[in-house]
Amino acid sequence: MRNILAKMILMAVALGLVGYGFGMSDPEQQRPMSTMTVAELEKAGDLARVHKDYTLAIQYFQTALQKDRKNAVLYNKLGLAYLQNNDSENARANFKTAVKRNPKYADALNNIGAVEYTRRNFGGAAKFFKKALALDETRASFHVNLGAAWFGQNKLDRAIAEYTRAVELDPEVLVSQSRGGVTAQISSPEERARYSYMLAKIYAKMGEVDRCLECLRKAKEEGYRDMANVYRDQEFGPLWQDVRLNTMVPPPVAK
Repeated sequence: MRNILAKMILMAVALGLVGYGFGMSDPEQQRPMSTMTVAELEKAGDLARVHKDYTLAIQYFQTALQKDRKNAVLYNKLGLAYLQNNDSENARANFKTAVKRNPKYADALNNIGAVEYTRRNFGGAAKFFKKALALDETRASFHVNLGAAWFGQNKLDRAIAEYTRAVELDPEVLVSQSRGGVTAQISSPEERARYSYMLAKIYAKMGEVDRCLECLRKAKEEGYRDMANVYRDQEFGPLWQDVRLNTMVPPPVAK
């Protein structure tokens, strides 16, 4: 399970890959690392991560750090390569060094939280996600991560507040997460069903009817036990007369 969690890192981990869509040329791959500049080593490390060669990426970032030991971005990227290579101990150590080099590095703080989350240390994860948000409240992914940490502690009101803020900042963020982010961390069908129902509440509150119904459908398929609550929870009030909801969950019989 631990290896699965390490591979299924929160989508919201700050990956830091921008503008590297092409493979390295053969000459660039064959160049001795000692002859490459810090910028060249960083780019090569990024490309190695794109191609999922995390061991090679680690070597590039380590060599770059031998030439620039104060570079917080490189420590963060090295931590990410370790994390993607299923080595959470070295990942955490490098994220912490990145923060030591730059105490206001929100991405690195978020990534420490991601490590704690994969270890199911939800309280510790929340601590670091909150620190990241204190530095940059506008990052939807940070709110998603904090919401996941609250969800892991069964603090659903807090989780809903964070997810709602995330959707306000980026309406697509939870849709993207559902393809392999937070939900990939949830192990039990019962927990997944409860998570889907919670997302349905958020979308209902925001007037996103189609997405709300989609999440309700998932909750039902995953075995959520309290589907009848859709006619008690006020967030779903605008949908109570919707035939799609009525078909999915028959309304209570009037007495």
